[in-house]
Amino acid sequence: MAMPLRQTIRLGSYLMKQKLLRRDKFPLLVELEPLFACNLKCAGCGKIAQPASLLKQRMPVEQAVGAIEESGAPMVSIAGGEPLMHPQIDEIVRQLLARNKIVFLCTNALLLPKHLHKFKPHRNFSWMVHIDGLKERHDESVNKEGGFDGAVDAIKQAKAAGFRVMTNTTFFNTDTPQDVIGVLDYLNDDLHVDNMQISPGYAYEKAPDQEHWLGVQETRELFQKAFGDGRRKKWRLNHSPVFLDFLEGKKDLGCTPWGIPSYSLLGWQKPCYLLDDGYAKTYKELIEETDWDSFGRGKDPRCANCMAHCGYEPTAVIATMGSLKESLRAAVGA
Repeated sequence: MAMPLRQTIRLGSYLMKQKLLRRDKFPLLVELEPLFACNLKCAGCGKIAQPASLLKQRMPVEQAVGAIEESGAPMVSIAGGEPLMHPQIDEIVRQLLARNKIVFLCTNALLLPKHLHKFKPHRNFSWMVHIDGLKERHDESVNKEGGFDGAVDAIKQAKAAGFRVMTNTTFFNTDTPQDVIGVLDYLNDDLHVDNMQISPGYAYEKAPDQEHWLGVQETRELFQKAFGDGRRKKWRLNHSPVFLDFLEGKKDLGCTPWGIPSYSLLGWQKPCYLLDDGYAKTYKELIEETDWDSFGRGKDPRCANCMAHCGYEPTAVIATMGSLKESLRAAVGA
């Protein structure tokens, strides 16, 4: 299964507009981090390694919405930290939806039942729940016993309340093809989430666990086996077929680091969500003063094993929308 039709149409019209305006760099989605604080200490994330003074800060609503407006991106993924710890997160979401943005609110879901009443179902709004495998694997990843059961219960509550719910799962070199199959089958067939996102673990330098990142060949072998026997087509994956081809080694793609920029309390992160070469104060500064041609596999050694969604899905989406054949594949989920 491919990306939802509404999302595909929105991206297609947006890309056409950029082409007519002759823009060669533009955001497809902004990773918005209105705080770094979190209620968990996940092994693959280093956000809470920030200084205590920064962990106490919360981005004002006006600043968060203003950054998205400045970029012009049609989609926003609100992450952190844990966004539900932000006292005005519901207002940030409401204002972005009022501006016709497609909004994904990323959460570990443990606080979701407590805050669900603050939100209303909306055609452009989705909960994006982090699920790193089935019960034992997930609880180990988030360093919390009961984390999986809590997330699953929250997903069921949100679905019952009429919300669109998606999941995001990161895989590491400790995962087997059967691990991938097991969690995606569960999310797809048993929990009935609306769509799923997947990503190979990337070498995020501040993460506590630095031993279990996937290399390029390991990634290809993992997904090639997991996607076999037609499974890829039945899962409701929120990815273009071109990106899924890339994951299993059927295609090679270059990185598009400007496609999914990241904005946080520190500003616009240079050059991307995974590398930390400082921050720009404005989106214009980020785009105009970053040497974009210096990043990606074969260009920067830090990028050698990266096949992450934030760099390569924009490449895949642009390739899809620029090809009638690939557009038709995306439409039918081939």
